[in-house]
Amino acid sequence: SMHLMYLMAIAAAERTIDLQAAYFVPDPLMMQALQAARHRGVRVRVIVPGKHIDSDTVRLASKAHWGELLLAGVEIHEYQPTMYHVKLLIVDGLWSSVGSTNFDARSFRLNDEANLNVYDAEFARRQTETFEADLKQARRITYEQWEARPWHEKLKERGAALFASQL
Repeated sequence: SMHLMYLMAIAAAERTIDLQAAYFVPDPLMMQALQAARHRGVRVRVIVPGKHIDSDTVRLASKAHWGELLLAGVEIHEYQPTMYHVKLLIVDGLWSSVGSTNFDARSFRLNDEANLNVYDAEFARRQTETFEADLKQARRITYEQWEARPWHEKLKERGAALFASQL
């Protein structure tokens, strides 16, 4: 189970979690795991697509719950230049998972996904280099920015979030 594997990796993190997700719609358990990691002092950075995405509904559902993560200290960055379809998780610079799994209920429970999980510092270092390069082309979202978005956007996000378990 990709869901269980990701949960275990996040729960085991001691220093860093770097996550790149084309579709980032964490379920309540994943939200709790990411927040718990921050409470343990783990740096958590997430890169998601910016305005160039192939599913506006997924983007809206994702943004609906960013506030809780941002308040916990999770860094959320929107990739700016173009479409972004990366699926990568790096934990503590030692363990990496790369493949087809998005960070959403559809990937965790419905789709037939495949990831390569590698416990190797050199592999993780190379993946982190790619993460850092992508981060330079992403815009960090603050809680204040997230909170200040227009009311009609918040309304659309809440509507889309109702379908999060199907996205």
